[in-house]
Order: sequence, then C-alpha cells, then structure tokens
Amino acid sequence: MDVGAFRLDLRLVPAALTGWAVTAAGILWHIPGLIATVIAAVMLTAAAGWVGNGRRATDADGGRIGAGIVAVAVVGAMFAIAIGLRVDELHEHPITLRYGTVAAVVVTPSESPRVLGGNRAMFRGSLVALDGHEMTGRVVVFASAGKVAGLAAGQPAGFRARIGRPTRRDLSVAVLSATGDMSLGQASPMQRAAHRVRRGFADAARRVLPADQAAMLPALVLGDTSAVSSRTTDEFRASGLTHLTAVSGANVTIVCGAVLLAAGLIGPRVAVVLAAVVLVAFVVVVQPSASVLRAAVMGGITLLALLTHRRRQAMPALAASVLVLMVASPELAVDVGFALSVSATAALVVIAPHWSRRLVGRGWPKPLADAVAVAVAAQLVTAPLVAGISGRFSMVAVAANLAAAAVIPPITVVGTAAAALGVVWADGAQLLIRFTGPELWWLLGVARWAAAVPGASLPVPSGLLGVVTIAVTGVVVVVAWRWCAVRIAVCAVAICLLAWTVSGLSAGHDTIGE
Repeated sequence: MDVGAFRLDLRLVPAALTGWAVTAAGILWHIPGLIATVIAAVMLTAAAGWVGNGRRATDADGGRIGAGIVAVAVVGAMFAIAIGLRVDELHEHPITLRYGTVAAVVVTPSESPRVLGGNRAMFRGSLVALDGHEMTGRVVVFASAGKVAGLAAGQPAGFRARIGRPTRRDLSVAVLSATGDMSLGQASPMQRAAHRVRRGFADAARRVLPADQAAMLPALVLGDTSAVSSRTTDEFRASGLTHLTAVSGANVTIVCGAVLLAAGLIGPRVAVVLAAVVLVAFVVVVQPSASVLRAAVMGGITLLALLTHRRRQAMPALAASVLVLMVASPELAVDVGFALSVSATAALVVIAPHWSRRLVGRGWPKPLADAVAVAVAAQLVTAPLVAGISGRFSMVAVAANLAAAAVIPPITVVGTAAAALGVVWADGAQLLIRFTGPELWWLLGVARWAAAVPGASLPVPSGLLGVVTIAVTGVVVVVAWRWCAVRIAVCAVAICLLAWTVSGLSAGHDTIGE
C-alpha cells in the first residue's frame, strides 16, 4: 500500500484557521483581539514550519516556510480589516440609539420560530423597517408562541417590540421582545412552496404514525423539532443523539448520495446535475439559514471525499469552504454549531478512514469498521465542545450512535422522498412514511435504553475547563487503547452497565405489571 497516497494536502489549513480565529477574535474582543490573534497566527505558523522541517531544513524549505508566514500574515490582515469594519458599523448602527424603547418594526424571519417553553418562542431574522424607516441588521425576536404559530421563514412580520441590547456577540444589532399582535405579510413563492412541503409532510406523518414517531420524523428529515416532546428531547440529549434532530452535513450526504447511486441508470453526469438540483431544493425546503448552508457545504465536502476516495482533495475543500463561509457569514465564527460541523467533517475525512483501514486489516468487515470508525472519530472531536457548552458528557454516545447508524439513511432517504411526493400525491407520501415506522421505533428505543444506562450522562466542568478536560481525556484514552488490558477493562465495564440497565428495565416492567 502506498502510504503517500494517504498524505493530506494541508496547505490551505493555516489560512482557514487564521481567517476563522481572526474573525472570531474581532467579534468577541475587537481591536485587541485582532492584533493578538494575527500575531499568534504568524508565530504558530513559523513554529509549525520549523518543527516540521527540523534539522533537515534546506534553503528551499526555508523559502516555503517564509512564503507560508507571509500568506498567513496577509490573510490575517485582510480578515482583521474586514471584521473590524463590520464591528464598527455594528456599534454605530442607528438602532443602538433606541435601546430600551418600544417601536414598530418589520422583520423577515430566516427560520421558523422555536418554542422555548413557558409559551415563549424565538426566531432569528433580518430587520426590514423601524418606525416606517428602512433599516437592516440581524435581530433576535422573542414573542408569545401563540402569536407566531403561523409564521414561516421568509414571511415578513410587523409588530411593536421593545428594543434591547444583544445578549450575545454574534453580529446581531438588537434583541426584540414583541409586545403586540403581529401582522403577517407574504413570503416569496418559493418560500411559500417550501412551507407547504414542510407542513404537508408533518400532517401526513401524524395521520399514519404513532404520536412519538410522527413528531420525530420531521425532526430527522427536515430539522423540525416543534412537535418533539421534552421527554424525548431529554433522552436524545443523554444518549448523545441530539445531533440527529438538527440538519447536518450527514443529511445532505445521504440525500445526495442516494441520487448519485442512480448513476448506473441515468449516467454519471446527469446524476451529478440531479444531485446538485436536489441539494438546492433540500436547502430551500429545510430553510436556508446559516446553519443549513453550513450543513450543505460540509455535507458536500464529505460527499466529495466519499465519491473520489481521495482525502487529499477533501482537506483543501474543507479549508476553502471555511474561508468562503467566513467571508459570506462571519457570524459563524462564533457559532458553536459551525465548530462542531467543521470538526466532525474533518474527523470523517482525516481520522475515520485511517482507523477503518486498521480495523479492516485486523479482520473486521468493512461496513462495520466504517461505522465504528465514524462514530468514534466524531465523538472524539466533538465531545470537548459539547461538554464545554452543556457541562455534560455522554458515556453512551458511541454505542447509541452505532446502534442507530443503520436506520438513519433509510429514514432520511424515504422521508425526503415522501416529503417531495406529498406535493403531488398525498396517499403515496403516506404509504412511503409507513415504511419509516420500524426504523423510528428502533431509534426511539435506542435513545430510551441508552438514556436509562446508569451514568449515561456525567456532569463535567463547563466552559474552557470542560473543553480541555474532555480533550485531554480523549487523547489519553486513544493512547491507552493500544494496550489489551485497557480494551478488556472497557468491554467488561460496558457489559456490566448493559446487564445493570436490562435488569433495571425488566424490574420496572415487572413492577408495572403487578
């Protein structure tokens, strides 16, 4: 086997990381953060180049290192200027003079409202007008859940609201708390059609599936969690399956991959064009928010790696996408979902294939090796960020994701097909939805059982301390996994926990029966 064939092209990675870090520093700390981050990026690039070449460095190597340092400095300076101007505009926005007052506003939502509990809902959108004067800017809106029940993405809404200072540094200009009734306008024809698809799909699921499955299907296929119960949400969080209810790169990869499998019937060129059309339609139906666009980009990169079997192309594509997204949507620099998506994608194209090859070399079946490598790699790189956000660490996430892995592709493919078919043939869509019933039953069962495992979710420090703690622990586990005794001990603990869980659930059922 040619080891060089698996060597990664990392030339764009320093520029992507620099652009990302500088943009985030500019949003969070403005000028001091910008200067410190650019200097740190240049120093780290120089140190990495020196360590990488070591004593074997030649004049040519020195030239390449110098060129890399200059490139990183230029990229850092450009992003620093761009985000510096953007933050200055934010501080001088006219709405800053209206903080603490009540005004009539018109806002166009970029996403459907999310119910928060206590009859409250929240959505993000773009400001269109303030007291009759045209005005722009990203805003966060809080309102009564009943008042926004019929509001859809892209549908302008006029209402009176109390204007508050943004609570998060994410390039939003204000937080609006709705105080009156809303007058709803008309969304664009394309957005209205997308809303009909989403609503029709949810209605069809309720007609043919049990309540818990009907609520979960739109969440898995379209990211619509509005009908998912709090109990199910808690079970998915404890079992490490919450990511399945958010539109991610995996959704895009599965949907487009299913289209590309038809290449043998319709030809590769037609299949690629059709996959691109399906990708655009999928993004429109799911709602083209920043998170969905991020998922589309990351899913496309993963799909590229899977189709070409050349990870060397995947890393430049990932780095280039990060740079493009930093320019198009700089607020993603401080979005934890973006960090999770990028890290998971990098793990899938860098770590997972290597681990899969090693498992196959030890006699594992390739499908099982791929599934295990993907689940473990994704958990390893995302767990520190999740712990830092939530202060919890799921001990059963890998096992739960492995148990659920087989049913996610059919649910996604069949569900997406049913959503599309429902536009022209409702009965046919309901027939397709019935085929997702067994898979949904299995997925909900996995979440319930995994959440019932003693110690399924452990409390850990939140914030930076939690990130560092889990990251260091992950590295130690990966290093220690080479020893047979460690592997045997982990398997023994897993078997004991499984037996404990099964006996506990059985005892619970017996008690109920009595």
